[in-house]
Amino acid sequence: MLNLMNTAVTEIHRVLLEAAGRCVAEELLPKEPMPAFAVEIPADRSHGDFASNIAMISAKPFHMVPRKIAEAIISKIDLNGTCLAKVQTAGPGFINFFVSQNWYTGVLKAIDNEGEEYGGSDLGQGKRVMVEFVSANPTGPMHMGNARGGALGDCLAAVLERAGYDVTREFYINDAGNQIEKFANSLEARYLQIYKGEDAVPFPEDGYHGDDIIERAKEFAAVNGGKYVEAPSETRKKELVSYSLEKNVTKLHDDLLKYRIEYDVWFRESTLHNSGEVAQTIETLKDKGATYEKDGAVWYAATKYGGEKDEVLVRANGIPTYFAADIAYHCNKFEKRGFDRVINVWGADHHGHVARLKGAMDAIGLDGSKLDVVLMQLVRLTRNGEVVRMSKRTGKAISLDDLLEEIPVDAARFIFNLREANSHLEFDLALAVEQSSQNPVYYVQYAHARICSILKNLAAEGIAPRPCTHEELNLLTSAEEHELIRHLGALTSEIETAAKEYDPARITRYVLELATLFHKFYNAKRVKGEDEPLMQARLNLCACVRDVIRNVLSMLKIDAPDTM
Repeated sequence: MLNLMNTAVTEIHRVLLEAAGRCVAEELLPKEPMPAFAVEIPADRSHGDFASNIAMISAKPFHMVPRKIAEAIISKIDLNGTCLAKVQTAGPGFINFFVSQNWYTGVLKAIDNEGEEYGGSDLGQGKRVMVEFVSANPTGPMHMGNARGGALGDCLAAVLERAGYDVTREFYINDAGNQIEKFANSLEARYLQIYKGEDAVPFPEDGYHGDDIIERAKEFAAVNGGKYVEAPSETRKKELVSYSLEKNVTKLHDDLLKYRIEYDVWFRESTLHNSGEVAQTIETLKDKGATYEKDGAVWYAATKYGGEKDEVLVRANGIPTYFAADIAYHCNKFEKRGFDRVINVWGADHHGHVARLKGAMDAIGLDGSKLDVVLMQLVRLTRNGEVVRMSKRTGKAISLDDLLEEIPVDAARFIFNLREANSHLEFDLALAVEQSSQNPVYYVQYAHARICSILKNLAAEGIAPRPCTHEELNLLTSAEEHELIRHLGALTSEIETAAKEYDPARITRYVLELATLFHKFYNAKRVKGEDEPLMQARLNLCACVRDVIRNVLSMLKIDAPDTM
């Protein structure tokens, strides 16, 4: 798989170093070690396709004005046999490079040759990566944070796959601990209220008050009747939880499937307790000297390993904390299942837990730097400028299920993935269903459909795209064509950067910009009516844009319609 942007960057590094070497040999530059320099894409492309700061960064060790260094290096640059057409100095000493027409033609050839694989990379070298995301509390429905986390996590996993990693998507089911105890107490109260009345059975102060608890209790009663009314409380709660938890997990699974998210693994917290892994993890931390006892509890000395405060691992009553289970869970990921890297997508309110958990990996003898956490900010739902908190359908707080009944899945996945995870997101429900260029997913899908329509209409006139020669593709020389092809050529680099930075929103913005550049090109240049070679070259360009839009939308699990 070709990465034509990287090819150009590599060639620029080489020609700069070779030219600098010639300058030293001819005593145009002093014989000093060359500092590390950058080759980047300038914000203003009129300054070139690539720019280097080699002269600026060398000014201090060379004791020379950057402009003089740049002029010396340029005088010795040899572009023969490269993908570069021109080099020039700009400003105080930047060196700008322009790629050749052959480079632009090479982009279109690569897209045509690689087809659905175009944009892929072997950056990951098949390393095993787990992305754990959503992992919503199974005691109730999923909320808006889960909706954003689902889009970000699934699209991040897709980006990593395209970048050459072996990716596992995982959902962690919190089916143990305090929240399950609260769940059990809440279900028990609602179940008993059915038979004894609400006044006779007080509801727990810290219980779950949602209608979903009442529904589960009623369903359980419909199946079992009053069989468990006089049963021991522990038996009653165990049966209620067993019944209701499976119903809730199935609902989570079905809702996420509607959202086009399929997990490779649904991992239950209870398996860590039942297998003895939690107990073993605590013993290992004790053996490593990372714990101490205080007030009858076992504490993890988090402050020794970068944490802000020490944490309880085992309460005075002998019950392990959620944090103990979380350490065991991540040990399971690294030790038992052998992942090279683990990525968790969490809400920003978990920021204090990041250093504690990474430090715990170090404390237990694993490498905490191999654990990465993507922190995700809140979502604000609006409709026509008004903040929306309640579902029109249920009158309750909007859940993922409510959202997907109101807006298309394509819009949800695209818009939730438009901003970096660490930025706040405003989601306009009215805009998400609007069929206009203001709706970003509609705008991109329309570009794909528009190209399909162009090709279909020309086919009806007997004009069909055919393979173009290198010389024909070299006819695409206008500014609009170059700008569009340059963006097509950047896909692999964008995917690699998105994978390195854990920022799949780069890819959503990439395809949005691609749609903009296509509309700009098509509004400026005719396809039909030009000389046949140029018409075919432009048809080829249109087909390449169509294929890249489809590749990106497919990666993000968003439809690419042929008609709209």
